[in-house]
Amino acid sequence: MSMMSIRTATAKDREAIRLVEEHAFGQKMEAGLVDALVDSGDTVLELVAEEDGHVVGHILFSRLYVEHGRSRFPAVALAPLAVEPSFHGTGIGGALIREAHVRLKQAGEKLAIVLGEPAYYGRFGYAHERAANFDSDYQCEALQAVAWDEAPESGKLLYAPAFGTELAA
Repeated sequence: MSMMSIRTATAKDREAIRLVEEHAFGQKMEAGLVDALVDSGDTVLELVAEEDGHVVGHILFSRLYVEHGRSRFPAVALAPLAVEPSFHGTGIGGALIREAHVRLKQAGEKLAIVLGEPAYYGRFGYAHERAANFDSDYQCEALQAVAWDEAPESGKLLYAPAFGTELAA
């Protein structure tokens, strides 16, 4: 019986990550976003899930800031999370999120933002109520936040520049 493992992504994983993203989303946009975030140095944490030596899942958190007046508070944006379609429903996505949260908290991160399915991400502590007062181009019910410590509850969300250019990828 095989065992899934989670580890930090490396440069050698780039092609495998691209394939997982393309297979999971059925398009190249998310893979282009990953490439742009990595190339620009905006990645805070990037993990892969391996099964039998093959990358089958991927998660990336990039730097995001909450701007309030003249101050900026560092936070992270979860985007994207991808799992090979043949592994959907096996718990790999959840395992990636939980492991990432452990590592982010250990690194001193206090706030994470995601734009995603509320029923899914709600299982990991994300809630729209926590993100409802943020000014964001992505403000909707799918915009959710989880805080692990004292963090702003309002302000403008400033995403990495790649989020404005991923459509061109």
